[in-house]
Amino acid sequence: MKYIVVFAFLLSLNISPAQNLLPLELTPNWLEKIKDLAPDEPTMVVDEKRDILIFSLHTGYKHWTIPHTEAVVKTIAEKSGVFNVHMSKDISMFEPGQLDQFDAIVLNNNCSVGERRNLFWDQLKEEGSLSDEQCLEKAAELEQNLLDYVSSGHGLMVLHGGIVMQNKSEAFGKMVGGSFDYHPKQQVIHVKPTDPSHPLLQGIDPEGFLHVDEPYLFNGAYFDYNFKPLLYMECDEIHGFRKPPEEKVRYISWIKDHGKGRVFFSSPSHNAQSMENPALLRFFLDGLQYAVGDFPCDATPIGKVNVP
Repeated sequence: MKYIVVFAFLLSLNISPAQNLLPLELTPNWLEKIKDLAPDEPTMVVDEKRDILIFSLHTGYKHWTIPHTEAVVKTIAEKSGVFNVHMSKDISMFEPGQLDQFDAIVLNNNCSVGERRNLFWDQLKEEGSLSDEQCLEKAAELEQNLLDYVSSGHGLMVLHGGIVMQNKSEAFGKMVGGSFDYHPKQQVIHVKPTDPSHPLLQGIDPEGFLHVDEPYLFNGAYFDYNFKPLLYMECDEIHGFRKPPEEKVRYISWIKDHGKGRVFFSSPSHNAQSMENPALLRFFLDGLQYAVGDFPCDATPIGKVNVP
């Protein structure tokens, strides 16, 4: 029965199991569709608007959905009426005087490049005004500013490739809950909620949903399981692992504390077509409210002993 449902889903998208979804043009009509599908009001009604920064710089792999994701987050945030939205691709925004303007930062597919896997280094090197040693020092300073920003009580929302931003940094990996390892080919993923009763999952069907995505796999701090998982995929439903995983599930979205601050991570989604799911739009809006501190809920980490 499961495979009949998946096949019907593929037919509805007019794709075969091995195909990637084609890039979708970002048009006013598509954005209007997203606005119509977005929640009419936030789950948590608050008196004061929060300021968020959507940071969309990439130096490595360019996800075609970067502008779509930026536009979607902006749309759902502004429609909710509880956010002021700012957008930038400038790493100077990670200076303390700039960061302090915002209640949360949204990292939008900020893939870095090369062996360093350090977006700050990449950009500083590209600008060409500093020596290699100065680039290293400045990149470390900007990263530490971000770590301190979150630990002091602010929020961080990390979307899909945003986890790759500082992928060789142990401190960054611990803050966000892991580092990117690799992903098998795009395929239909049955995304499932870990605990349908969790407040952040009230918009997600208890049976989950299907969509075409990259099944992200993680390493580093991920295996500490120092987070509260929200969404997962079953390993026996995923094709293309480099080696069979020991775990029955792999988590693809979670929340966690970092000092006094909060981190929300979602691997879904690589494709803008997934944003046409009202449940995912609600999930992102609730996650954003969690990140800024307006959606208190259980973020107790599961730890290693509770992983199936």
